[in-house]
Amino acid sequence: MHGGGCTRRSECGRGEQLMTLRQLRLIGPVGLLVFAVLMTAFGLVLGSGAAERLVSDPGAFVRWGLPFAKLIVNLAGGVMAGSLILRAFALPRGSKAYEASQVIAAAAAVVLTAAATGAGFLTYLSTLAPELSLDIGFGEQLGRFLTETELGLAWLLTVIGAAIISTFAVVARGAIAETVLMILAVVCLVPLSTQGHAGSLANHDAAVMALILHVVGAAVWVGGLLTLILVRPLIPRESIGAVVARYSSLALASFMLVLLSGVARALTSITALADLWSPYGALLGIKTAALAGLAVLGAYYRSRMITRLARRTAFWMLVAFELLIMGVAMGTATALSRTPAPADSSAPVLVTPAEFLTDAPLPAPIDGSTWLGEWKLDLLWAVLAGAAAVYYALGVHRIRRAGARWSRRRTTAWMAGLALLAWVTSGPSAVYSDYMHSMNALGRVLLLTAVPLLLASAAPYELAIRTILPRSDGSFGPREAIMRLGASRVRTALSAPIVAALVFAAIVWVGAAPGIFRWTLSNQLGHQMMIVVSLVGGALIMAALNASGSGREQAGQRVAAIGIALVALLSFAAWVRFQQGLIAAEWFGAMGRAWGPEPVADQDIAAVAFLLGGGVILVAPVMLRASRSPARGAQEQIDTRKAVLEGKR
Repeated sequence: MHGGGCTRRSECGRGEQLMTLRQLRLIGPVGLLVFAVLMTAFGLVLGSGAAERLVSDPGAFVRWGLPFAKLIVNLAGGVMAGSLILRAFALPRGSKAYEASQVIAAAAAVVLTAAATGAGFLTYLSTLAPELSLDIGFGEQLGRFLTETELGLAWLLTVIGAAIISTFAVVARGAIAETVLMILAVVCLVPLSTQGHAGSLANHDAAVMALILHVVGAAVWVGGLLTLILVRPLIPRESIGAVVARYSSLALASFMLVLLSGVARALTSITALADLWSPYGALLGIKTAALAGLAVLGAYYRSRMITRLARRTAFWMLVAFELLIMGVAMGTATALSRTPAPADSSAPVLVTPAEFLTDAPLPAPIDGSTWLGEWKLDLLWAVLAGAAAVYYALGVHRIRRAGARWSRRRTTAWMAGLALLAWVTSGPSAVYSDYMHSMNALGRVLLLTAVPLLLASAAPYELAIRTILPRSDGSFGPREAIMRLGASRVRTALSAPIVAALVFAAIVWVGAAPGIFRWTLSNQLGHQMMIVVSLVGGALIMAALNASGSGREQAGQRVAAIGIALVALLSFAAWVRFQQGLIAAEWFGAMGRAWGPEPVADQDIAAVAFLLGGGVILVAPVMLRASRSPARGAQEQIDTRKAVLEGKR
């Protein structure tokens, strides 16, 4: 007898280990919050982010309260988005952990709604410094701030998005509803990203895009890890290794996104090496050191066989320590958002018409060297193109390692398509598209025709199905998502050649509507939407032209689709060419450039670009047919798929 003690030594050991795991699950999240708060306060003092203003000071409560409110907003937004993404890609559908992650997302969305409401109100007080009052004038001014200013509208959209997610996160059922909710959660982070580091940088668009990617990457990383810790007791012992391994893959991708976007953002904030010794540079150094520490931890437990470590207390100790470092990084980032960057004080004064319209000076005159020498990095599409190239190359490597064949022509087409996408979004087309109608039209045409043609010729769907390992635990992996998308009713309807061609034609013409076209020129979101919609329209028409089936009816539909697409491009080219005046004259006609063709002559060249798009549509069937696998390879695909998947096991 041992009184009230353990009857067996092993029972004592298990009880102590269980208590340790429970303590670690508490220490990690609490430590993250504590370290984030402490580093926010330290950073505000170091960078004078909460210092009293000389003019229109809103008071100490607003100066100090707003950064901490934003910290809660960032944490809640990260958990909301991270939990939904982790649920979608790592947790078995219908499991207790899967259901719990929905509750976590809903709870985080409730916190985000409340925190964003408070932060939005504090932002209003900080921006306009009004006197608190119950008068109707105070409310009217607050309403105008929320609906008529970009800053106020960003907070309003965040509150609305979070409220929607808090309402539907628990009740949403089905792949479509849950996917829409996950996308909405990520989109909800975008307005937050536009409120990052203060200042009016000359390269504002690049800075904002870097911040958006930075926030999204950090949300998946931090929010996913917090969710993993919270649902850990609900994950069966035999599944925890697989779930942690899946999160680790998400964390690795998030780390790369945070790293690349952080470097890009730093380059827009630091103008000289001496700036590293400024308060902003010191905070940036602390954040960089925290990120390096997280990289070391991640590399350590990825290299030490996650599936075995995930069952041990030592692994969860590392996770708790990782959360503490994340708290340092998040607190420092919050303080950085209130610290003026060195580049803010050295931003050039906008004096020319082009600078007033685009927030940037006119580029160098266009000549032969600029077609390859002028670049304006679009980080979003550079990251997507780079990731697509890496994953495609890995897929080809797996197929060939299994003894199967994969056409070099397809690989070449894929890499060429991604290179062309990068050239359009970050190269001379992007540099000059804001200033010349012809370059803007060239970019649109390439996104509508040439880029989708090259990518479709590479057969990425077939490569993914043959090389991605299916899951057997009910979770929804990349292969399952691709197959579900391929078999969806929407995809089936849009794959009909005539329907795809009509959608393509609508995209060509709707993009020219005065309000929409002006939006794509002057707004970063509009520009990105133009790229996405153009690629989707091109992908639909190329997929329809590449559809299998050699019957007379199918051939007739493909011919009709080609005709509809040609009519859309040629008629649009004629409309551009024979316009009585200048399209978007208040934009292209007001740039004040003294080089290149006159705006009206440049518009005529834009019409020629759309004619070239018609030529691409004509050659598309021939190129797509040449890229198809030979008939004798159909059975080979079935046989080698098994070999590829067995080799991955």
